[in-house]
Amino acid sequence: MKRSMLRICSFIVLGALAAAGTAWAAGAGMTAPYALNATKINGEVYVKASSLTAALGGTGTFDSKTNTYAYTPADIPSVIKKVSPSVVAIIGKPEDVGSADPRYALAHGTGVIIRSDGWIVTNAHVVEAMTNLVVVTADGKQFDAVRTHYDEASDLALVKIKASKLPIAKFAAAPLKVQVGETVIAIGTPVSFSLRNTATSGIVSGMNRSVSSAYNLLQTDAAINPGNSGGPLVNMKGEVIGVNSQKFVEVGVDNLGFSIPSDTVQYVTNHFFKYGFVKRASLGIGLEESWSAVIGIPSSDPLTVKTVTSDSAKKAGIQSGDQLYKVAGKQVSTIVELNELLKSYLPGQQVEVMLQIDGDLVTRKLTLSEE
Repeated sequence: MKRSMLRICSFIVLGALAAAGTAWAAGAGMTAPYALNATKINGEVYVKASSLTAALGGTGTFDSKTNTYAYTPADIPSVIKKVSPSVVAIIGKPEDVGSADPRYALAHGTGVIIRSDGWIVTNAHVVEAMTNLVVVTADGKQFDAVRTHYDEASDLALVKIKASKLPIAKFAAAPLKVQVGETVIAIGTPVSFSLRNTATSGIVSGMNRSVSSAYNLLQTDAAINPGNSGGPLVNMKGEVIGVNSQKFVEVGVDNLGFSIPSDTVQYVTNHFFKYGFVKRASLGIGLEESWSAVIGIPSSDPLTVKTVTSDSAKKAGIQSGDQLYKVAGKQVSTIVELNELLKSYLPGQQVEVMLQIDGDLVTRKLTLSEE
């Protein structure tokens, strides 16, 4: 029985694919209450129409002649129509084609347009070993492309094409607000490059998943397949809430897909544009998770210090075997929790940590180093 986490870029040999049918079905919408701008007049509550569409998506029109407001809820076809123009397919030659005919051996994935002048975000694993990149937009236009930025830890990269006035995707505002059961849509290029802008739908199956990743991931049952890597996971407001990255592969296991949340995507891309790379902060110590944390049991166990690498941590008297309980007043029990917390900091800033040193709980201030 084969079991693995599959990064879902696709390596294909053109002409070797059989035609396959695809199907998708709409899921149920969100049912949680929303806080909407409203006014109470003579005992009646009046909700602002703009607040309604901002919270739920969809469209509305007011007819001044009849004094009526017609609201059309968002549906899956309308969301796909809205987002699909900002989704691109990326194709190129892998560095290692093995025994395949080099004329037809290609790798492909998906990307999302984030700036109208040709900036596209995708997965790092899509373009890390790809040459002769070509981007194809939803309207069928082709552009030569170059990889400009790359970050293996987050599995995100930027690709640039020479273009203007491209339709950009709207990313959900940070902090990301989603819930399990929320309807989502995945758009991408599964299996074959001829299947560009394929859409599938499902729900958010889980949140804060740490699966072969440095940061939390979203889990979804929307079908994602090889080639969907770098494509968007979209909510019913037409906002990108994640970039699809991995799926769980095992005989008898279906629809366990994972997506990089939009707040992590924005964190990484903001660093790309500002610094040219991810200026990632570190405590300057190597840490090990407890047994409970490793196997996924909810745990308040501390992290164990294994190595000390920064001068600041050495000056603070931290040694191998010490226990780390809190960073900036927040308890951390996993490496992913620590990484998520450190997204708010830059190297050179100070942070307070609580540790157990020689049996005593102590507080120290550390100057963050650059990872």
